[in-house]
Amino acid sequence: MHRKRKRKLPFFAALLHAALGFFASPHLALAADQITFGTDWRAQAEHGGFYQALALGFYEDAGIEVTIRQGGPQVNHSQLLAAGRLDFGMSPNSFLPLNFAFQEIPVVAVAAMFQKDPAVLIAHESRGHQTLSDLKTEKIMISPETRIGFWRFLKVRYNFTDNQIAPYTFNVAPFLSDVTSVQQGYLTSEPFVIGEAGIKPSVFLLADSGYASYAAVIQTSKRMIDRNPDLVQRFVDASIRGWYSFLYKDPSPAYALIKQENADMTDELLFYGHEMLRRYGLADSGDAAIDGIGMMTQARWQAFFDVMAEDNVYPADLDFTRAYTLQFIGKRIGMDAVLRGAD
Repeated sequence: MHRKRKRKLPFFAALLHAALGFFASPHLALAADQITFGTDWRAQAEHGGFYQALALGFYEDAGIEVTIRQGGPQVNHSQLLAAGRLDFGMSPNSFLPLNFAFQEIPVVAVAAMFQKDPAVLIAHESRGHQTLSDLKTEKIMISPETRIGFWRFLKVRYNFTDNQIAPYTFNVAPFLSDVTSVQQGYLTSEPFVIGEAGIKPSVFLLADSGYASYAAVIQTSKRMIDRNPDLVQRFVDASIRGWYSFLYKDPSPAYALIKQENADMTDELLFYGHEMLRRYGLADSGDAAIDGIGMMTQARWQAFFDVMAEDNVYPADLDFTRAYTLQFIGKRIGMDAVLRGAD
């Protein structure tokens, strides 16, 4: 019986065949893009979506190798981003992108993970304060950064004055020891710590009183946007997927990485922060409920800018649109994979 011999591919044809097979694999085709992302504070629930994307391989799936650098009181990631030592950075509010525009530094906001800034003022419940207006005669402990941040809003809209300012050192002990005291904080953190100490706090979320700042804003250089918009899009999309997963699926992968990064973080505080994120819709309310997490609009930036220009924080003729771009958001990434309210 004649046996048909298997034909051998010529050497160069075989080499080409192997190469095509190699590049057909999305994970083996090219080396992953390596980027460094700086957050605005030490690792916590407010960064959960980014850590979830890292833990579950969403960045890897997008062809990106991401290193997350946590911030802190002695870390200025805005300067590092402007100097090109970070590829992406997280701004805690809308001020920093506008500051970059005002100073003509080519750094641009590309997505806002939070529609509501978690910033709050906290008073003792026993004092009976009902609204933000009730606090305009009280001494309020704020940080130097806050003085050039949401304090400006309180001065314009609620007639707060600089005479009310007392120093805040990110320690709740002075608040706990003085029933007349008021301090700044984050909805997702300080109220829990104060409550655990046996004090019932009155918490005033500024976002529910007209403060239109975005939060957890992703920024990058204009050079990055111009030269590698695909990388920016992939990082934004994977981060959004991470936030939907963190909020509505099992958040424990992010918790594990957060605790690994920040030894002071506890399970109880992470659970509390996660609950507040969901209860108040910090990430997925407003425009994000329609067009997806990360959403920004020109109207929202305009409203925020107008209030700050009224207080002469920025000149009225500043081209505030240089602070952001809308090209990478509003694509409803991840929305179809998550049932709102699911466990």
